[in-house]
Amino acid sequence: MGMKPYTLGHSPDSDDAFMFYALAKHLIPSQGYEFSHTLQDIQTLNERARRGELDISAISIHAYAYVCDQYALLPSGASMGDGYGPMLVAQKRLSREEISRKRIAVPGTLTSAFLALQLFLDKPAATLDYVVIPFDQIFDAVHTGKAEVGLIIHEGQLTYGQSGLQVCADLGEWWTGGQDGLPLPLGGNVIHKRIPAQDRRIIAGIITQSIQYSLHHRTEAVDYAMQFARDLNRDLADRFVGMYVNNWTLDYGEKGRESIRRFLGLAHQHSLIPHLPDLEFVI
Repeated sequence: MGMKPYTLGHSPDSDDAFMFYALAKHLIPSQGYEFSHTLQDIQTLNERARRGELDISAISIHAYAYVCDQYALLPSGASMGDGYGPMLVAQKRLSREEISRKRIAVPGTLTSAFLALQLFLDKPAATLDYVVIPFDQIFDAVHTGKAEVGLIIHEGQLTYGQSGLQVCADLGEWWTGGQDGLPLPLGGNVIHKRIPAQDRRIIAGIITQSIQYSLHHRTEAVDYAMQFARDLNRDLADRFVGMYVNNWTLDYGEKGRESIRRFLGLAHQHSLIPHLPDLEFVI
């Protein structure tokens, strides 16, 4: 019997590379499944998920509100901002009120960072002056005047200082401080419901095993992830991986699930998403 082929989408970032290291390098049993890895930025993966194109994919938690009819959340693979997260940066420190009047470069309208921005400013997208810029070009956008404020994700959270920019707000810190210590839910892995339930459960276990392998073989997994660590030396890459691949990543737990419910619940309450999705996890 041949291998069962499935497409697997994730970002070309050091944390995702770390997470899927064992799977990509065939260091754990695949149990009869063959995974074809597709590396694309998170906004592209969000858009592809809306079209139901990939079997398994990393997506933004914000995007889950738009794809919950097609995909279920896998129990592992979460990116949680536990007191840290996407940042608003500018050439000089700006207040929340000042930010709300500036043009903001954002990495995509389906990113959790963009949803958190709307909650932070208490303003829907339609009332904001924003421009969508690839996440790795946002520093340049602020420096060249395409935008006055940048909403940064991924490694930019550690490298903004090298670009001479000032942090105006850390949205993860803001969220955790105002939500009973809950982490800011940023990303997760989903699996398409067209896949039989038994296969979904087995695949969920394989992905969890891949994450566990990297956590138990950290040095070699970080070495592998370095090829995706834009502008980070090894110490910073290791720090970045630790921020977003940890115990939250192995399993959301009830606290992680509650953070998603609250994040999307507040978004729906403020009419920032069209409906409140039921959270469907593969068990």
